[in-house]
Amino acid sequence: MASTAGPNSTDGREGRPTLTVVGATGAVGAVLRDLLSTRLDVYGEIRLVASPRSAGRTLTVRGEPSEVVPLGPEVFDGADIAIFAVPPPVAAEWAPVAAARGTVVVDASPVFRTSPGVPLVVPEVNPERVRDRPRGIIASPGCPTLSMIVAIGALHHRYGLRELVVSSYQAASGAGRSGIETLYAQMEKVGGDRALGNRAGDVRGAVGEFGPFPAPLAMNVVPWTGSLGADGWTSDELGIRDETRKVLRLPALKVAATCVRVPVTKAHSLSVHAVFGDRVEQREAQAILAGSPGVVLCDNPESHEFPTPADVVGTDPTWAGRVRCSLDDPKALELFLCGDSLRKGAALNAAQIAELIATEL
Repeated sequence: MASTAGPNSTDGREGRPTLTVVGATGAVGAVLRDLLSTRLDVYGEIRLVASPRSAGRTLTVRGEPSEVVPLGPEVFDGADIAIFAVPPPVAAEWAPVAAARGTVVVDASPVFRTSPGVPLVVPEVNPERVRDRPRGIIASPGCPTLSMIVAIGALHHRYGLRELVVSSYQAASGAGRSGIETLYAQMEKVGGDRALGNRAGDVRGAVGEFGPFPAPLAMNVVPWTGSLGADGWTSDELGIRDETRKVLRLPALKVAATCVRVPVTKAHSLSVHAVFGDRVEQREAQAILAGSPGVVLCDNPESHEFPTPADVVGTDPTWAGRVRCSLDDPKALELFLCGDSLRKGAALNAAQIAELIATEL
């Protein structure tokens, strides 16, 4: 284990792993700092790293002030683990640099998710995969996949998953901080005009700039998230397919996904049709979900209890509801899932992976 002496070391932390957080000033980095202050204190020194323009700021982690330092090779000297919460080009350039210096990298970007020799890990589903990292890098899935995979993984363990049809309803946060800012700006422009939404194109004209979205998000839903992939599929849709296959080790799993952006700030939702190898029983499926780590069952149709983005935002688990056996297939299940896209959908999963690594160093 590398030396852990550093400016954030305090009595009782000597001998614990050193953690570097790359992208500490971003939206995911802010959640990471909060998680590191509230979860198990497993680290000695914690280094906060960002781009040169953000360097020099003083932020708080674990109740202690820490100066943000600029990204460079030296930030990985003596670091045991590095969490990357940065744009793909930064991760592609610097994650191999960190790994070459002996630091185990946990990357939250999409760069390495489908790369050979890089495990894709969800600690509630496949924690054993953290040990198989020949390139020194571990990837974390995208936020749409993370918003469903813990629940689907638990059901797969019992029934044997065969097929998924998914419609995701993704928050503005999936497009980064600019996505949230754009949504709020558009809502301010349209919120006071009750004549809007009655004529084709009137919302487009009212909101002006679309920001990172291809159409207005306020008073609208946009059937497009991510970038253009093969044959008209988007990168998010293909990501759900590829990442689910890799996490569950089901390379031939049938997956069809349609990703939709909705006017919600930070929580994703998914409507899931899951086909299994065994017959599904509703009460048993509900019990499996209720008893699974990282899942909360909220499912009482008589009292209209079900998860919504407004209710789950800021929380860590995947919330499951509307659990129903298919009317036409005894081996199929319908359910609705919600999860905070910045917590389990990004920062929390990366933090959990890092904690798994820390326990074995």
